[in-house]
Amino acid sequence: MKVLVAKPGLDGHDRGAKVVAYALRDAGVEVVYSGLKRTPEEIVAEAIQEDVDVIGLSVLSGAHVPLTRRVLDGLRAHGAGEIRLVVGGTIPPRDVDALLVLGVSRVFPMGTPLPEIVKFFQEVTP
Repeated sequence: MKVLVAKPGLDGHDRGAKVVAYALRDAGVEVVYSGLKRTPEEIVAEAIQEDVDVIGLSVLSGAHVPLTRRVLDGLRAHGAGEIRLVVGGTIPPRDVDALLVLGVSRVFPMGTPLPEIVKFFQEVTP
């Protein structure tokens, strides 16, 4: 299992994304961290280049739906629609269904316990 943890948009805060990345690494998951302020196009290109199984978007800006849509559209446009996408961060409950309808595999709102996140990744088959 290889995961790209990515910070799309103008978010300047990545502590939560790094905590999740370290927890996944500690659980034996190979993790690549994109760094801050990446465009959806940069995230798609890095995911393809790194040959990841899952992209984990961390979004705190409130732009999770349009950013997620752009990443998913980019993956499909590049023939990489098999790469799964999960989204975490400040995701209001009212937006969870919208993200799932777009094609997101799982949503982790702020406050999701780390063991729950790690368990999801351990159970996902690449």
